[in-house]
Amino acid sequence: MKKYFPPLLLSLLLMSGCKQRGPQFTVEGQITEAQDTMLYLEHLTLGDGVVRLDSIKLDETGDFRLHGPQPSNPEFYRLRIGHQVVNLSIDSTETVRVRARLPQMTLGYQVEGSGNCDTIRLLCLKLDSLMQRVRRVADNRDLTLAERNEQIQALVSDYKTQVKLQYIQNRYDRASSYYAMFQMIDGQMVFNPVSDPSDVTWFTALANSWDIRYPDCPRTQNLSNIALQGHRNTRRRVIQINMDSDKVAESGIIDMSFPDKTGRERRLSELKGQVVLLDFTAYSLKDSQQRTLALRELYNKYHTRGLEIYQVSVDADEHYWKTLSDQLPWVCVWDSEGLDNDILRIYNLQAIPTWFLIDRQSNLVGRMELLGDLEQEIQKLL
Repeated sequence: MKKYFPPLLLSLLLMSGCKQRGPQFTVEGQITEAQDTMLYLEHLTLGDGVVRLDSIKLDETGDFRLHGPQPSNPEFYRLRIGHQVVNLSIDSTETVRVRARLPQMTLGYQVEGSGNCDTIRLLCLKLDSLMQRVRRVADNRDLTLAERNEQIQALVSDYKTQVKLQYIQNRYDRASSYYAMFQMIDGQMVFNPVSDPSDVTWFTALANSWDIRYPDCPRTQNLSNIALQGHRNTRRRVIQINMDSDKVAESGIIDMSFPDKTGRERRLSELKGQVVLLDFTAYSLKDSQQRTLALRELYNKYHTRGLEIYQVSVDADEHYWKTLSDQLPWVCVWDSEGLDNDILRIYNLQAIPTWFLIDRQSNLVGRMELLGDLEQEIQKLL
């Protein structure tokens, strides 16, 4: 028996259904050479594993249009046919378009409508290339086991450096950066948040940047927990991003804590409210004495108006640094890791010495290379 609904009741039912459905995102496109196969849209959740959201049986055209509920923060999804997958990231009601041929679906797809999704595509290709090189070394019986392990470690280390600098640096709050830090080879994470101090630093950078942009996101808490445990394991000084990276072109303000000449930890963030000259230097450099005299002149001239200098020395000899910094009036701190510290990469330092100017609101406003330009820029901020 057919049920009859009065027009008004039918209208209310339809409205109720739409309201319950809520805002959705769309993944559409075409998968050719896949007639009569099932295409699934799946959510790669943080705690519940893989959750199926939508599916379609493809016809001879391969056209599809799938939907999922709008996430409140960046989340990760995949299109799947059998073992062939396309990894995606969604953070709104956006529409992402994917085109592929089934035989080459995992590595040969194209994606439009999302910069994050396209970066994830490039990361997948780069990881596949690494895996092929690793397997060639692993299968090379002309090498001893120790030689194979050494070469594989070198390949992975080089890969991590490239990914950090090309895909993550200055993009710490992006979903693609999160994805990059959790890439895996043969069931093991490429980036080691357990015992690699360098990787712990980068996990910490992401955790702090996500905490600013997505403070209540479970993935933010996940990053924070990983970084905290990694820091406990390595007991290496970590840096913290305390500013939305979208607000500055370089990398945002990075909060750091180093010991001064008395052994007291001094944080960069303690100087908020003043105009800060952040100076990376080494007293062992040529012309360091003349440069120090020029900085002292600037400090004496503008300190009473609100200028402070936070000077990070990367000198190898701590005693040498203490001796030369003893009589300087500004904040002098020492980085015991020297040029190996990842803070140099995150600030994208190309040379030592380098200055950065920070305004009273803790906004990184520029990088300076010439002292002649520096005074003019300081005057603008005071």
